[in-house]
Amino acid sequence: MSDGPRQRGSAASASGDAQSDSGKDSGGAVALKKEIGLVSACGIIVGNIIGSGIFVSPKGVLENASSVGLALIVWIVTGIITAIGALCYAELGVTIPKSGGDYSYVKDIFGGLAGFLRLWIAVLVIYPTNQAVIALTFSNYVLQPLFPTCFPPENGLRLLAAVCLLLLTWVNCASVRWATRVQDMFTAGKLLALALIIIMGIVQICKGKVYWLEPAHAFEPFQEYDVGLIALAFLQGSFAYGGWNFLNYVTEELVDPYVNLPRAIFISIPLVTFVYVFANIAYVTAMSPQELLASNAVAVTFGEKLLGVMSWIMPISVALSTFGGVNGSLFTSSRLFFAGAREGHLPSLLAMIHVKRCTPIPALLFTCLSTLLMLCTSDMYTLINYVGFINYLFYGVTVAGQIVLRFKEPDIHRPIKISLIWPVIYLLFWAFLLIFSLYSEPVVCGIGLAIMLTGVPVYFLGVYWDNKPQCFNSLVGKMTYVGQKFCLVVYPAEDHKDDDAGVELKEEKSPLSGEDGETQKSDC
Repeated sequence: MSDGPRQRGSAASASGDAQSDSGKDSGGAVALKKEIGLVSACGIIVGNIIGSGIFVSPKGVLENASSVGLALIVWIVTGIITAIGALCYAELGVTIPKSGGDYSYVKDIFGGLAGFLRLWIAVLVIYPTNQAVIALTFSNYVLQPLFPTCFPPENGLRLLAAVCLLLLTWVNCASVRWATRVQDMFTAGKLLALALIIIMGIVQICKGKVYWLEPAHAFEPFQEYDVGLIALAFLQGSFAYGGWNFLNYVTEELVDPYVNLPRAIFISIPLVTFVYVFANIAYVTAMSPQELLASNAVAVTFGEKLLGVMSWIMPISVALSTFGGVNGSLFTSSRLFFAGAREGHLPSLLAMIHVKRCTPIPALLFTCLSTLLMLCTSDMYTLINYVGFINYLFYGVTVAGQIVLRFKEPDIHRPIKISLIWPVIYLLFWAFLLIFSLYSEPVVCGIGLAIMLTGVPVYFLGVYWDNKPQCFNSLVGKMTYVGQKFCLVVYPAEDHKDDDAGVELKEEKSPLSGEDGETQKSDC
């Protein structure tokens, strides 16, 4: 994984003709550009949370909650817990202002092995699989109107999903600004679609279609209540809220993060919670619980019942939503791989950015390639089930790290400092979910743990072992150099100071490093 001590590259000789907005500091070094403002930050959070989940998860929540009323409570409580988790991450994000999100926090607080395991499971399964599933959902809803009486061909779905991934990878490689504009545009589009659902629900309520919202009927169970099933309902809801922590992956590119990070959370999470709750209320004004449970695409069924000849709007809305979801996931996951490479936990080439565009092109290409490989398998949903437990486990580990950091570093500067009661509440909630997940699905959770633990020998062989054979280091050095020349990338400058925390990040100023360790000029 690591290819020895890394030297940060100056790009002065390679980018003297760059434009003034190319992301260089006053000394001419290449650095990540702070281009993500408050609106784009809100777009990243909302765009990553609202994907395909709100269009399909209501069925899973209702099925396990056993009644309409309890299902709505699950959506509200899950939104509140998500907001609490986001607040905990906000404190960590400004206390440890690094891109990489929970990976960076776990590594700094609990050590390299814990951080590597978080990175390992994310690189191996979580992000490639999630992106592949979202892309396939996008292609399914685009092609479904063209095949009204049958399912779209599988090869066509995969081909369109691959085109979607390649197009958005190119956009993200070309410009951070372009990527955030795409995110803003499609976030607005999906909110408009959900606004249509909510407005139609309000119209239904005004017409008196409130049978399943009356308390006597809302809490009438269609099956016996079960604590284990209720826990699974919360897991289904949490899946729909997934992505709330993605803004922490791009902290270094956020304009005024001390102000905009918490503001984005305070705006985005309540907005998403409002949209989710009222969308579910709208669903039950048009469908009975039995009709909702019989549908695999709730929003499409909802549109068919109320929109008539305009029902095609719903598949298009889901396609827009998932297209934005793919873009947001590519944008943030590539930053996670970038952060891991910068710490020596992934090949160092992934830590480099383009000399002019200042985008992490190698990390984006790696993300795209791994996702395209996932399109070749037909068992992605099983992989998601295996790894979902581990993903939630690391959320809890990260929030627990906030409490540990309070005792380990009590005097460190915290621009945002919340009461410890909030991480405690969050951990109690996640302990409830994890315990009942283990009880209900021991095999699935056990396989997820096994996938994670395969990273332990990889860590000790690839990262912890310093005295690797010279031939190995030489080969890695040559491959890194070729990759730099091909992608026109160098290490970003990080010679800034965190005056409040009293930490100075000292980086060596050197151009591209050759295979023999000697410094060479960057002529890419």
